[in-house]
Amino acid sequence: MDMLWFDYGLPCLWAFLACIGFTFVFNIHGVGKLICGVGGALGWLVYLLAGSTILAAFLASAAIGLYAEVMARLRRCPVTGYLLVALLPLVPGGGIYYAMSYCVAGDTGRFLDTLLHTFGMAAALAVGAMLTSSLFRAAYLHLNHRKSAG
Repeated sequence: MDMLWFDYGLPCLWAFLACIGFTFVFNIHGVGKLICGVGGALGWLVYLLAGSTILAAFLASAAIGLYAEVMARLRRCPVTGYLLVALLPLVPGGGIYYAMSYCVAGDTGRFLDTLLHTFGMAAALAVGAMLTSSLFRAAYLHLNHRKSAG
């Protein structure tokens, strides 16, 4: 039980708290702070459960995208704030730092390896969120059109 807490619970708690902190920067108030925090924790949990790979980043951003779309519809708020804040813990800032460190040190092999992995992570986050958002909006419009026509 302790291993589950340390492997999954604490990292998700830190992601939750980090997202709460970023809501101040994005000027998100009230319940929106909790929604963003839960979105960040959800994304981090999916990322950890899926294996902390580029595919895991894609799945996590897809989960965050779906969650943000649903929450935005329920609260009648823009989805952008929920989506961006919840994605922030997954942004590969460490990868960028280490890639530049290897570049300055002249370690070309590690530089290219780290840089390509970092670009893969960033692309997976962008594609996952964009694909989920596009599919959700298309399905939402289709269902709303059918409901109003029937």
